[in-house]
Amino acid sequence: MVDLVRSEAAKRGWQTRRIKNALGEMLMNAGVTEKARSRFLSEWSGHVLNSTKHNHYFDFGYPATKDLTFNDHFEMYRRHGLAKGVIELTAQKTWETVPEFLETPADEDATKQETALAKRLRKLRFWQHMIETDKRSQVGAYAGLILRIGDGKKFDQPVDKKVPGGINAIIEVIPAWEGQLTVSDFDMDETSPDYGKPRLFQFNESAVSTTHGQPRSFNVHPDRVLILSDSGTVHDRSALEPAYNALLDCEKVSGAGGEGFWKNSKGTMILEVDKEARIAEMATSMGVTPTELYDAISEQVKDVNTGLDQMFMAQGINVKSHQTNLPSPEYFFQSPLQMLCAAMQIPQKILIGMQTGERASQEDQSQWAKTNMARRENRIIPFLDDFLERLVRFGMLDKDSEWFVHWTPLMEDSPAEKMEFAKKMAEINQTMQGSQPPFTHDEIRARVDYEPLAASELMEDEDDDYHDEPKEEDDA
Repeated sequence: MVDLVRSEAAKRGWQTRRIKNALGEMLMNAGVTEKARSRFLSEWSGHVLNSTKHNHYFDFGYPATKDLTFNDHFEMYRRHGLAKGVIELTAQKTWETVPEFLETPADEDATKQETALAKRLRKLRFWQHMIETDKRSQVGAYAGLILRIGDGKKFDQPVDKKVPGGINAIIEVIPAWEGQLTVSDFDMDETSPDYGKPRLFQFNESAVSTTHGQPRSFNVHPDRVLILSDSGTVHDRSALEPAYNALLDCEKVSGAGGEGFWKNSKGTMILEVDKEARIAEMATSMGVTPTELYDAISEQVKDVNTGLDQMFMAQGINVKSHQTNLPSPEYFFQSPLQMLCAAMQIPQKILIGMQTGERASQEDQSQWAKTNMARRENRIIPFLDDFLERLVRFGMLDKDSEWFVHWTPLMEDSPAEKMEFAKKMAEINQTMQGSQPPFTHDEIRARVDYEPLAASELMEDEDDDYHDEPKEEDDA
């Protein structure tokens, strides 16, 4: 009996080794790809190799990080509502107001240079192009803003230190995707102050299919290009990269929910052939031979499911509809959605709102404002400082002035919030009659950005209050 058990165990071991060797030889002979080999190993790991290691990206259908390209992020932005939404909302909040370029304190009257610069930027639609550049810099590893300067030189030539025409010499600003603006040459001279930086860019407008008309293509000198990214260089990563897997999962759940609902609403057809069915007669009625009957029925079922046919010939066949209970995709959608919000640092209610109409909480709004204030300080303002430095270096602005960026903070209260706060201050003063009120008139007015009342105006208000009292008694 023991020998019989041993012989059976030996037989099973021999069969397992034989299967393993045969499949391994088949894979080697077929010259299969590494991807097919990995799939085979993962599916047979518990039966053949007993391996505990997993390639989660491969198992879950995610592309490898090294395989992600600008085109992957660009297509995700163009086709995925959540990807586009998070990019658009980030840009909208960051650029809720546009900044000003000043050479004097903000509370002083504008100088001639400030007025001329603001006028030229409006005519160029500079801030609209700047916002577009910001969006593109989030989709790609970077984005570029090309300066088209009327200095009589080609794009691949450096800009002189004194450009004729001043600020009006800027003819156009061109936002460029990462896929349109690539580095064609780096400065590899270790003794150069620009060592490791781009020496020449290549701009190809047709590389990204968002343009109409005749696309432009030319080489660009770094003097005429501003790079927007976290580091200010071309060596960055797309903002969508950490969220890419979560976006794919959202797409899977959303697509599966829609496809599952559609298929379930149409119903899956189940065909039961009667045991007394006459196959030859069925084939004749359908105009095919008995050997072609199966293919003919399959084609007819396909036409019914696609809506080409409205009826089904069922001689000798019982047709039933199979319905399944589909789970709600909302539960499975929440997990990747939360990962997306975490990766993009955006509150969930800010991104998609609530079905109940509930607005984002004050904490969410405050955190969102802080996040975009940090974007301004660390990403946008250094870019604008670089732009101002170029204008000064090209002689378009006075080099003796200390130019800076003035931007209204996102944390500042709205006019309605300021008025509500002032109202509460006045109500507190009223509740403390007979004692010193905690807030003065000027403090309440300052809360809503009103100037303090002059002494004469304050006395007039007091006189009006005094004369109004008898009138109220008469009315009574």
